[in-house]
Amino acid sequence: MNLNQLRYFVSVAENGSFTKAAVQHFISQTAITQQMHALEESVGAKLLDRNNRPVLLTPAGKVFLKEAREILGKMDAALLRTREASTGLEGELRLGYTKGYEHSDLPRYLRTFHRDYPNVLISCYRCDTDMLASGLINGDYDVIFTWDSTNLRQEETLDMKVVEHVPLRVALSAAHPLARRSELTRRDLKQENILFMSPSGTGDSFGDAYYIKLYQQAGYQPNILLRSNDMESILMMVAAEEGISIVPEYSHPWDVGTENVVFVPLAGEGETEEILIVWRKNDDHPALKHFIQALPGC
Repeated sequence: MNLNQLRYFVSVAENGSFTKAAVQHFISQTAITQQMHALEESVGAKLLDRNNRPVLLTPAGKVFLKEAREILGKMDAALLRTREASTGLEGELRLGYTKGYEHSDLPRYLRTFHRDYPNVLISCYRCDTDMLASGLINGDYDVIFTWDSTNLRQEETLDMKVVEHVPLRVALSAAHPLARRSELTRRDLKQENILFMSPSGTGDSFGDAYYIKLYQQAGYQPNILLRSNDMESILMMVAAEEGISIVPEYSHPWDVGTENVVFVPLAGEGETEEILIVWRKNDDHPALKHFIQALPGC
């Protein structure tokens, strides 16, 4: 018994004809007939009633048809998995992402990729931007989503693309006088106590310097009460009316402990958070290539 015999048998059963099965498989009717005799000898039972037109299945043939279809289906699935494995579309893809970005469209991208490539396990790691950068360079991650705190563009071993420019929002307590404004600028925040949302866990970073410069361009040095990359804690402090903060738009879905927080759009040039997807140039992981290509805009 072989797979071709199973395929021929299924075709004869579905078409009710040796002739139609032969045409479907581009072989002669004689060859189909010989193969069916050989199959019945191998099984040890008569599978086809040749005295009828169309050809009918015997009771044993009806049982065997179900089994043959299952065998062929499993074989096709095994071949597909093998081909995917040979091209690297099986295994693990280690993905790091900046804190808070789980509230963006990233989960939807991951779900779509998983449906297309179910044999690739995407392991996700939530870190601050410094750990993401060092982890990628050291080989701990295959790809990261980050807002740049370390000037990754200077790293010759890395390649990257911009995923999106996320608008910024001013997070204020609901009772704050500015909470009812339709939009704000940094100039409007001159007298405020700032809870500074940093991309970095180490403090004064490349990313921090960019946003401090925007304050300076607005004409003042901000009164920073706290620097932190822990957005949950910052928003909880805003809700407690301890200060205000500037956070990315994807902060909006957060509702635990932030019932007293209002998010007002921040207007002005450069008032966005640039999210990069970054990977190592010499990484030949085929699943990584497919993952990057599947992202909108990439």
